[in-house]
Amino acid sequence: MKRKLISAIGVAAMMVSIAACGGDNGDEGKTGADGYAGQTLTVWVMDGSSPDQWQKEVAAAFEKKTKAKVKFEVQQWNGIQQKLTTALSEENPPDVFEIGNTQTPAYAKTGGLADLADLKSEIGADWTEALNNSSVYEGKQYAAPWYFANRVVMYNKKVWADAGIKDTPKTRDEFYDALKTIGDKTDAEPIYLPGQNWYHFVGLVVGEGGELVKKEGDKYVSNLDDPKVAAAMETYKKFQALSKAPKDKDEATPQQGEVFAKGNVGAVIAMGWEAGIAVEANPKIEKEIGYFTIPGDTADKPEGVFLGGSNLAVAAGSEKQELAQEFLKIALSDKYEGQLAKLNGVIPNKESLQSNLAGNAPAEAAAPAAAGGGTTPLIPEWAAVENAPNPIKTYMTAVLNGKSPAEAAAQVEDEFNKRLSQES
Repeated sequence: MKRKLISAIGVAAMMVSIAACGGDNGDEGKTGADGYAGQTLTVWVMDGSSPDQWQKEVAAAFEKKTKAKVKFEVQQWNGIQQKLTTALSEENPPDVFEIGNTQTPAYAKTGGLADLADLKSEIGADWTEALNNSSVYEGKQYAAPWYFANRVVMYNKKVWADAGIKDTPKTRDEFYDALKTIGDKTDAEPIYLPGQNWYHFVGLVVGEGGELVKKEGDKYVSNLDDPKVAAAMETYKKFQALSKAPKDKDEATPQQGEVFAKGNVGAVIAMGWEAGIAVEANPKIEKEIGYFTIPGDTADKPEGVFLGGSNLAVAAGSEKQELAQEFLKIALSDKYEGQLAKLNGVIPNKESLQSNLAGNAPAEAAAPAAAGGGTTPLIPEWAAVENAPNPIKTYMTAVLNGKSPAEAAAQVEDEFNKRLSQES
């Protein structure tokens, strides 16, 4: 994830006091081998990922168990891929490091990540499968799922009340009808949905059971002409038609939180932290902000969502493999995984730990969709696809401007395949 997960703005209990969490798999009371005494484990974490309190308590538990120390080094997302690539090729890499979930396959392919199959067997039996998928490459466990976040509907309670809507929708059709009602009965824009909010589109593809790429022989190629992808785009187009947002911009151009802050938009598809942007622009909007899970086709299944997040990995070149796994057993224990969820409002790696999100409105809205969420294709070749101009965004705008999904897919196919083949 390429952003801080907690806004400085206090929106809807985005940060709550820490309390005793559920089960504790850290086994802090046990004493580690004396051979660890005097050693220091280096752990890279990204800016905003782990609060100081979490680091302090995990470090204390680690030292108590192993007699070793842990040194947390905070990294910036900007430029991290090159920095990590360089570090993993050197003789003294970080022992444990945070890695973006969609970046994990690329590092696994290069041989930079240690196999964590034993760790998975010991503590990962109940990791949520959808969250663990990005930690697995070619059938092997190369990382451990840490924390995640996904989009929700952020809505303006006053606008919905002015339209006479009392209950939040439970199905996609109910959601659409509610937005239509806002358009018919108020002067507000029903939904602000720019044409290139492509992570939401990825979620719709996940919900349809579709894939953005397919394999032909020994290489991956575009799968945008698949009927399931087309169905997802048609859903996007239906909702986008209710919006005045530009068809050729994403949610950051302009920042949709600032658009929402003006008070004349019924809803946006947003990350929870975007409420902070809205409140910073207009503090009065805070009392009007509400959240609900993006409704799916039926009431019993939320809409598909893109799962952004981070995994924890061990460098294959680290000389402290056993000690690194001892650290992961503590950091990923129910106690500290639950604490991280509570402090940062992020989705934990087990459904059983979602109770730690109680009182955090956007996180509570996000959690139900996590088990059915997914990511962009978990292949090393995918990274080049996201470089500007992103062909997925080009495809979306083409459909919104009148081309059929098949015509739009054909328009970007050559560029899409070129990037998948990693040709310059």
